[in-house]
Amino acid sequence: MSKVYVIAEAGVNHNGSLERALKLVDAAKEAGADAVKFQTFKAENLVCRATEKAEYQKKSSGCDETQFQMLQRLELSEHDHEALILRCNGQGIAFLSSPFDQSSLELLVNNFNLTRLKLGSGELTNAPLLLQIARAGCALILSTGMSNLDEVKQALAVLAFGYLNRCNTPSEETFSQAFDSSAGQDALRENVTLLHCTSEYPAPYTDINLRAMNTLKDVFGLPVGYSDHSEGGVISQAAVARGACLIEKHFTLDRTLPGPDHNASLEPGELKRMVAGIRQIEMSLGDGVKRLMPSELNNRDVVRKSLVTCAAVKKGELFSALNLTVKRPGYGIEPIHYWQWLGREAGRDYDADEVIVE
Repeated sequence: MSKVYVIAEAGVNHNGSLERALKLVDAAKEAGADAVKFQTFKAENLVCRATEKAEYQKKSSGCDETQFQMLQRLELSEHDHEALILRCNGQGIAFLSSPFDQSSLELLVNNFNLTRLKLGSGELTNAPLLLQIARAGCALILSTGMSNLDEVKQALAVLAFGYLNRCNTPSEETFSQAFDSSAGQDALRENVTLLHCTSEYPAPYTDINLRAMNTLKDVFGLPVGYSDHSEGGVISQAAVARGACLIEKHFTLDRTLPGPDHNASLEPGELKRMVAGIRQIEMSLGDGVKRLMPSELNNRDVVRKSLVTCAAVKKGELFSALNLTVKRPGYGIEPIHYWQWLGREAGRDYDADEVIVE
């Protein structure tokens, strides 16, 4: 199994502070994550000014401002992005971000030369943004929260068209044709990773539905991972055990900080333990071949059993249930052959309690 790619989702847990964002980069590296991810947006391009906060946002950051006002405080400037990328390069951890609008996408691709992006579940139906990402030639990690298979297929169809056609006029018909083509499928396999996700913060265990990862993989034939909004790190580890190739998990420096995502995030020590658990799980998955493992070899003869005499046996005497039994150790004749030895003549004298090795 390939190494599971772990994205530490800083998101907007910097609370608009570059200093805190830089500390999040350092904490992600210390925790052993492969990448740290932020969110790139302009509030004026993302949300209408009068839009209310989501319920989970109201619970975590109050009701005295609109979603627009909250997001405006959480924007990262171009200078902030440059500083974060430099810190990531210095720390040896990948920088990722999720664009939420066209200008933000252009910033990431044109100014900072990102070739791999992440889109949140809210952008799954944002066909213009999906098309622009594909036409830019970017690999994409795509979350699928709040969706069904038809909606995922529609998004993939837009991407397939975009990867194949840099100039052709888009339409639902041409999207579908691209998705159904072998070239379109090749382009998707080369560029797209799907993430199963439950878009609630925190996500209730009864709605997580990890088996949907297998459904996504079976239906679309693409790499599938998990974007985890549950409390703690155990569900991410369970997702790895079910075959997730990528894990994305929100983290924060302090879960008690004000802000929309802190209370559904891991703190640095928890993130580090989650990553360590993922590494242990991926090592333990193995190759699926059922066989004697090297670490078992010394124990095999100790805990397995052999045919053993339970009474002295003279040469020429027949083995029977009265003089033949099964005991440890396991270096002799295996007990699976017990019935073949019943009625057989002893080829030599045996003492009682002697392992039969021939």
